[in-house]
Amino acid sequence: MAAELYDAVYKGDVTKFHKLVEQDPYLVETASFSCSRNVLHIATMRGQTAMVEEVLNMNPWLARSLDSQQSSPLHIAAAEGRFEISRKLLVARLSRYEPESRLPAMERVGRGQTVLHLCVKHGKLETLKVLVGKLWELVEAVDEDGETLLHLAVRSTQLES
Repeated sequence: MAAELYDAVYKGDVTKFHKLVEQDPYLVETASFSCSRNVLHIATMRGQTAMVEEVLNMNPWLARSLDSQQSSPLHIAAAEGRFEISRKLLVARLSRYEPESRLPAMERVGRGQTVLHLCVKHGKLETLKVLVGKLWELVEAVDEDGETLLHLAVRSTQLES
């Protein structure tokens, strides 16, 4: 059944997705794919915005899951320049009572980089603009190399006026 779920999420087939979840209500939470990715990672990588919404409605906790490369779905969305999905993942709070510092956007990947570092690194400036409005404190975040977004942008020659 996990293979069918993967296929539905990969293709963005929301109808098939719901049928599978009706058959096994725990499928979304228990399914794991290569590189320890969950259905939200897959939907994000494929740019399946409607599927991301469906998964978040069922289980917003999946937004916090890290794959084997320590990337959350938000990190993947930022690196791919999927700003609509990034926006949806940003507002997917894990719990009303959890502090802001526990939002998926606050997670760091390898070398201490934030989602904003990934946007600059991969040249996804439109996504960066959307995220900066929401995450101003990450603009000044320093990674393990002592680099802020500006340092990384200059070094990557992706500085835009």
